[in-house]
Amino acid sequence: MEAANHNSSTAPAASTAPARVADIVRKFWGFDSLRPMQEQAIHAGLSQRDSLVVLPTGGGKSLCYQVPPVVADRTDVVVSPLIALMKDQVDGLRECGYPAAALHSGLPPRTAAEIERHIASGAARLVFVSPERLLTPGFMTLVRRLNVRAFAIDEAHCISHWGHDFRPEYRRLATLKEAFPQASIHAFTATATQRVRDDIVAQLRLHDPAVLVGTFDRPNLVYRVVPRSNVRRQVLDVIRRHENQAAIVYCISRRETESMAAYLQLKDIRAEFYHAGMTPDARRRTQDAFSAEALDVVVATVAFGMGIDRSDVRCVIHAGMPKSIEHYQQEAGRAGRDGLAAECVLLYSPEDVFKWRSLMSRSVGEANLPAQVLSAAFELLDHMQRFCNSLRCRHRMLAEYFGQTYPRDDCGACDFCLHEQQEMHDGTITAQKILSCVYRVGQRFGASHVADVLRGADTERMRRFGHDKLTTYGLMKTHDSRELMSLIYQLVDSGLLERTTGDMPVLKLNDASWTVLRGERPVRLRPPKAAAVRTSRSETESWEGVDRGLFDRLRELRRTVARQQDIPAYLVFSDATLRDMARLRPCTLQQLGRVPGVGRRKRLEFGRKFAKCIADYCRENDIGPNDEPLEETHVRRTSREERRAVVFEMFAQGRTVEEVAQATGRARSTMSRWLSEYIERTQPPHIDAWVSREKYHKIEQAARYYPQDRLAPIFVHLKGAATYDEIRWVLTHLHSRRQAEAATRLRQE
Repeated sequence: MEAANHNSSTAPAASTAPARVADIVRKFWGFDSLRPMQEQAIHAGLSQRDSLVVLPTGGGKSLCYQVPPVVADRTDVVVSPLIALMKDQVDGLRECGYPAAALHSGLPPRTAAEIERHIASGAARLVFVSPERLLTPGFMTLVRRLNVRAFAIDEAHCISHWGHDFRPEYRRLATLKEAFPQASIHAFTATATQRVRDDIVAQLRLHDPAVLVGTFDRPNLVYRVVPRSNVRRQVLDVIRRHENQAAIVYCISRRETESMAAYLQLKDIRAEFYHAGMTPDARRRTQDAFSAEALDVVVATVAFGMGIDRSDVRCVIHAGMPKSIEHYQQEAGRAGRDGLAAECVLLYSPEDVFKWRSLMSRSVGEANLPAQVLSAAFELLDHMQRFCNSLRCRHRMLAEYFGQTYPRDDCGACDFCLHEQQEMHDGTITAQKILSCVYRVGQRFGASHVADVLRGADTERMRRFGHDKLTTYGLMKTHDSRELMSLIYQLVDSGLLERTTGDMPVLKLNDASWTVLRGERPVRLRPPKAAAVRTSRSETESWEGVDRGLFDRLRELRRTVARQQDIPAYLVFSDATLRDMARLRPCTLQQLGRVPGVGRRKRLEFGRKFAKCIADYCRENDIGPNDEPLEETHVRRTSREERRAVVFEMFAQGRTVEEVAQATGRARSTMSRWLSEYIERTQPPHIDAWVSREKYHKIEQAARYYPQDRLAPIFVHLKGAATYDEIRWVLTHLHSRRQAEAATRLRQE
């Protein structure tokens, strides 16, 4: 990439910049390396070349504008649309020891004046500001006095009316180039198609920009689209798969967020609602509780997702369809930002499409926006609808939508590739039955009535119209009303059936309907019931080598430290860092330095507590630090999975740990750990091959009196009658049995 020829006395020499960048990243964030796209974006920032950087949520785009000002020893300005997002970023940076500040309308006048004086002194390297505040005369004067040489525009898609979140106030940022011709402008967004990217460059008047587009694929996310039936129960089932972990539930309306949160609370889930109708103080309390891990679930309207920076969200649920793929990519992208496996479930009903079209028409009319804004919104909605109804790999569809190729045939991380989403074997016959019924009722009734005819509903309305005498009456009586509605709307979505607009929409046949009725066109339909959920490859890999008991203990310590420091828990250490600690088991400050995400400041501030916690756990469980390099844990997954498959096959044959270790040439301790994973994954009915029935019973009895994550008390209780390995295998088997029993109960309910 060619650097623009700007004169800047503060820019580091080209020869020293890479080393300085590496040192800064290691010092503040504890990372030993950058991703390729981050390196290029940081280079553009340091060389003051205009740029557009498109990286998905979780792709590390904030680091791209955080590194240059501290490397070049200058003050940069970041334009951000949400107060909550600014506050979270500033809090996180300060916790790393990074000098940052934010000016926004939520600050008391005295506090704002103090921050402005602090900024004017040149002490801050990064200043966050809203677009409205940036363009005020007072702030523009401050920017000129500081000789600001770079502006970062976060959420830059907001400037484009082709984008999914057009904000008119962003259009005023076009004046920046004219006001500060010597400053470079760097636009950042998580989602932008080619058309939106071109519009961003034009609107911001970027000069010869470096356009850097990262991959839109998030391989650690598992995407599922499930027909919506009993929405509350479906949301609860997904949340219970991630018990005591962070989740966000998106609803379309404020009322839905409140009723869903109330339902989850009745089910003993720590949940609260969040929407724009709340007071600022109430919203802040909910955000703070979620950040501090005092809440597990936030049920929110769309605005919430952009305002939270918590990296360890394990689950995002859409209780209704988003209005665009861009919105979906960004909202679902709040999950798994730490790189660990996370689940994204979209509960879909075709009714969502009609609801969105009505809301869009009303809002565009009230705002007096041009007609092209509404047509662009409808176009985005159509793409989202096709995504929901597709019988294809979700990861591939998202990549292709944003103009990228998807390299694999099987992602192993969506409902289609996990074989949860199956095709009805009699889709064409089912479609013919539904279309025939629409014809028999005279094409004068809606979907609900057609469903009642097909299931054979015994109602006064049915008899009044004589529809109980039709040949299609009761033709699909094995399906309930919700299932039939799902099938009807799949035909509407596919263009094989029409639904009129208005207050009382009815179903009508079209030309495509008749080709189906004549048997000239095959029809693909999805079963209206969701299939069983399977474990994804990313979920399996993200826990590989992690000592679950130690991880849980480290999470509890993190919560305690965060409470003492009055900061969000994820600002202490991320879940990804805690899992690496639970892999490596570092017992000293020096060993802790091997763990990615442990920067110098955090190691000095929190390191002793975490090292002591790990050392205590190792002593209680008669284990030591894991000297295996993390590269062994994180790379060459394919070959490792192949080795594991061979080992698991040996365990399935009943071979002992010693036999497997000898046959594979691996350490006995490694094979012991893999046996625990084999038991957890396969949930065998018994483990007699490795622990006798008598010894199993003794361990089970002793485990009732002690915490499940502590092996030493059980070992002492049994007076050495069982080894630590045997205790660990039995506890793993007991846990897997309880999980299987719980899953069975849920299915029965």
